[in-house]
Amino acid sequence: MASSNTQGSPSALKTIPGSYGLPVIGAVRDRLDFYYFQGQDKYFESRVEQYGSTVVRINVPPGPFMAKDPRVVAVLDAKSFPVLFDMDKVEKRNLFTGTYMPSTKLTGGYRVCAYLDPSEPTHAKVKQLLFSLLLSRKDEFIPTFRSNFTSLLAAVESELAKSGKADFNTLNDVTSFDFIGDAYFGVRPSATELGKGGPTKAAKWLIWQLHPLVTLGLPMFIEEPLLHTFHLPPFLVKGDYEALYKYYWTAGKQALDMAEDLGLSREEACHNLLFATTFNSYGGLKVLFPGLLANIAGAGEKLHERLVAEVRGAVAEAGGKVTLAAVERMELTKSVVWESLRLDPPVKFQYGHAKKDLEVASHDGVFQVRKGEMLFGYQPCATKDARVFGATAKEFVPDRFVGEEGSKLLQYVYWSNGRETEDPSVDNKQCPGKNFVVLVGRLFVVELFLRYDAFTAEVGTDLLGTSVSFTGVTKATSGPGSE
Repeated sequence: MASSNTQGSPSALKTIPGSYGLPVIGAVRDRLDFYYFQGQDKYFESRVEQYGSTVVRINVPPGPFMAKDPRVVAVLDAKSFPVLFDMDKVEKRNLFTGTYMPSTKLTGGYRVCAYLDPSEPTHAKVKQLLFSLLLSRKDEFIPTFRSNFTSLLAAVESELAKSGKADFNTLNDVTSFDFIGDAYFGVRPSATELGKGGPTKAAKWLIWQLHPLVTLGLPMFIEEPLLHTFHLPPFLVKGDYEALYKYYWTAGKQALDMAEDLGLSREEACHNLLFATTFNSYGGLKVLFPGLLANIAGAGEKLHERLVAEVRGAVAEAGGKVTLAAVERMELTKSVVWESLRLDPPVKFQYGHAKKDLEVASHDGVFQVRKGEMLFGYQPCATKDARVFGATAKEFVPDRFVGEEGSKLLQYVYWSNGRETEDPSVDNKQCPGKNFVVLVGRLFVVELFLRYDAFTAEVGTDLLGTSVSFTGVTKATSGPGSE
């Protein structure tokens, strides 16, 4: 019997509770609970409550007829969840989207890095390419972010002046797409043949891969057959994908040169760059920035005052410049970003096939998982675990990670498909852009509070998470932002 987080004698092992229900019918019933009758959070929380366990057997969507087998062992607390990061215990082959896999026709015929297990040779080559790209462009991240997002905030102010409200998500979609291209390749997509259509093409391509896991708010009798039962045909987005590919092929020339040095063909590397930057980076920023903005807006002016003081003080000490060293000194700012990632991780689902018989420990017991079974984690259950984060586990606490005691909690922040205290490598599945994401999250906060003393916003929901509209801004009255 394999070892695990907690050693247990056979007699101490608990049986994993739960139910899959009747074949097909049980999975469809659970899918309807997930999308329509309960919603994501309640779907998992209710089953933890029903069975009195955070390790439980359940079905996960999409189920019939896209997934061959919807049955999983769910790990839904902070202690059991990290088994999904242990490459000695789980295999990640073709599991990025879980119990179904989108057609490779959506990625040029290639299984891109997200679907590769670290044991596959191409995984190390592609991940090393992404590390090399990020390293080669690191000095461009701050200036490109500032130039792109200064323009976004100017557009916010223009919209507020016209109508008293500014839709942040729409502006962010356009700006983040340009920023990613600018930061990684030095070429804004909107300045190329792709023009202003890039974000729309990217969003359409993303939906073709993620539609089994989303709801558009349409009536159930329309969505079920359209989105959750069969794959949308790839040929309908072929033209959009080819237009995106052409941008990466041209703008990413230096990165593709690096890829050849690593033993990758330019074609395979280009499909991987497109996926990593459009799906992972751009898709992530579509979720991160609205969620971060909503949390800061909801926290109110007291937090705004503290962030103003920290941000402008650090920038002033740096001679009025936003430098990496200045950003590193902003402890509250960093905590705010981590707390937002804890509450609203861009990727909420993680999966892994057990490589061997395993013992998985939760707070309340040790359970045996058999070789080949699918392990599944719904990250918000783990990162809002009251046994770790206390009575405020479901609340936004801006300074949660400040100071020595706060830093001890970082090991339970899992948004990057790994612990925040650990680093991505070619041997694991942790996000290669982990540090980049935390940096740009902080830069977003910096830009806000160099420019504004405070702001107000309306918060709602959209397809991928949070929707935010600015309703008012108070321009900076002191410090670097007021110049």
